[in-house]
This record gives sequence, C-alpha cells and structure tokens, in this order.
Amino acid sequence: MSLVRATSPIARPRRPAVGAQIRRWRTERGLTLANVAERSGLNVGYLSQIENDKASPSLQCLASIADALDVSAAWLLMEDPAPPAVVRASERPVSPTDLGRVEHVDGRTSRDVTIIEVRDVPAGSRIAPHAHSGDEHHIVLRGRYRLRQGDHAVDLGPGDYLRWDGTIPHDGEVLEGDDAAILIVRIRPKG
Repeated sequence: MSLVRATSPIARPRRPAVGAQIRRWRTERGLTLANVAERSGLNVGYLSQIENDKASPSLQCLASIADALDVSAAWLLMEDPAPPAVVRASERPVSPTDLGRVEHVDGRTSRDVTIIEVRDVPAGSRIAPHAHSGDEHHIVLRGRYRLRQGDHAVDLGPGDYLRWDGTIPHDGEVLEGDDAAILIVRIRPKG
C-alpha cells in the first residue's frame, strides 16, 4: 500500500501594491509623473504603470522613487493605517473619586499610555501615597499643587510640569483653587 501525501497549493506571495502610496506622496508634494520621472531617472510610462499597480518596481526603482518624493522607501510599502482613535470630551469614561472627577482622556484606548485629567478638585484635597509601574508626567492646568515623593516636595502652579518614577510611592495635595485640575500621563513599561 502506498501512502499519498496530500499537498495544499502553495500560496503565491502577494506582490506589494505601492501605487496608491506613490500617488499619495506625489500629489501631496504637488508633483506630476513627469517631475518624478525627471527626479528618479525612470520612464513616465513605467511610473504610471507602477502607480496603477500594473508593474511592480524593483527595490532599486522603489528607492529612486522614494528619493524623488523625498520620503523613506518604507513609507511606500505601508498599507493604509487604521483610523485614529478619537475620544470626544463628552464620551470620556469618568471615575468619581474623593479627590475630584477623574476623566480618562484617552478613553482607555491606548496600549502604551494612560492619560487622565483630574478636575474640580477643592483646595485641601489630598491623595494618599500610592505607586504604580512606569513613569508619570504631571501638568498643572488650574490651581496650586504640592506633590511629594520620598524627601522631595514640589509646589506647582498652572503650566508647571513634573515627571517622576511611578514605582516610588508618591502623594499630593491641592494648596489653592476650588476647581484645581491636573493632567497626568502614565507611561506603561514594555514587556
């Protein structure tokens, strides 16, 4: 008895379709095919075929086109990106706390950062010592704050910025302003 191995058809690799990206960058730069041909040393007809995905350029040709368009050759190989994440102010998730209104500016959509705005914080409010992974960045929007970490206490007012290592316990209080607000950006460590 002989064994016959079933084979599946080998999928042909998809040829990169660079035409749309070349056209995009060419028109964004206000260039004609003739301009790109002159800059790249390639034939207008060949460039037209590439833009219409009827021809696939070699790496050397792709590099020449990229130079002519003043972009990285990698940009010409990129697929259309996913649309940006938009979180409208009225749609932000809100977490009421003892410290005030915590709005998740990023809508909890980001993979690598958390952005929150703590608003409407009355003077005298305090946040207890806490810690978390990653760096933490603060920008005071309204009011005056005192932020502490270890032996360091820093008073901050509107527009002032502070960064520290979030793994080290820290706390804070509002010194002035019955509607104090602060923007906090936490960077999540990789891995």
